[in-house]
Amino acid sequence: MSTTAAGLAPARYTWGGDEFLFVEISEAMSLAANFKVMSLARALADAALEGVVDICPANASLLVRFNPDLIRPEVLEERVRELEARLEGAGQARLETRIIEVPVWYQDPYTAEVAARFREGYHQEPEGSDLDYAAKVNGLADAAEFIRRHHEQPWIASMVGFVAGLPFLFQLVEQEKQLQVPKYLSPRTDTPELTLGHGGCFSCIYSVRGAGGYQMFGVVAAPIFDPSQRLEDFADFMVFFRPGDLVKFRPVEEAEYRRIKDEVAAGTFRYRQAPVTFDLDAALADPEGYNRKILEALNGH
Repeated sequence: MSTTAAGLAPARYTWGGDEFLFVEISEAMSLAANFKVMSLARALADAALEGVVDICPANASLLVRFNPDLIRPEVLEERVRELEARLEGAGQARLETRIIEVPVWYQDPYTAEVAARFREGYHQEPEGSDLDYAAKVNGLADAAEFIRRHHEQPWIASMVGFVAGLPFLFQLVEQEKQLQVPKYLSPRTDTPELTLGHGGCFSCIYSVRGAGGYQMFGVVAAPIFDPSQRLEDFADFMVFFRPGDLVKFRPVEEAEYRRIKDEVAAGTFRYRQAPVTFDLDAALADPEGYNRKILEALNGH
């Protein structure tokens, strides 16, 4: 990948104690920075260096945990720098990934009930709903227009973390079209499981019930974290999402939401998904046109 073309400088390398190498690709999140993070993480994993314990990609950085008894710090840094240089000279930036359709019930009663309990003192506008507020701060006519903008274009899972299996999702649109919403003034002590949240320019899906500060827009119908690995989509790992996954939200009403819940309970639910090759240069050159091409991959699945 040519990071010069993407406006990225070489990464900054620093250390965290005796066991961590921190690779900062950029100070700010961007599609190009995140793409480089994912590409470098995959290249390092493929290298299978003895002594590398864990590789943790984030929005614009990479944390590598290593065993200094098995690989010397300077050797690890040299190898990672070599991988970075190799990516720089590789030409076209492409990522083998998948696009996943995620059914979501927008304006559901579960997040509405929790939001009502945390309005006064927690929210910027206690008298409205999270979706009403999101529409207002984005200059949109109403919640319906915000929902349309939210689900029409795909998102990329830029990182997975915070709690087990929670994906941070960055919408694949021009910067001026990014949906941006401030977090709650103070975090809630409760958020329903599978809440579709939004803070800053990121959406997320809360994998488990617990605290949270993102605005709440709805609930996802199917699990994204399955410790029992009962469903087929979790056969390889209890966490469904991986960095680089592409997501297309599909609005559903209560009846379909409950039908999907029944399929999950019966163990028969499968996410609709398709393999895709994500081309960074094409995505940056014509986001909406390239998004249409990506979404076509779901038509046959």
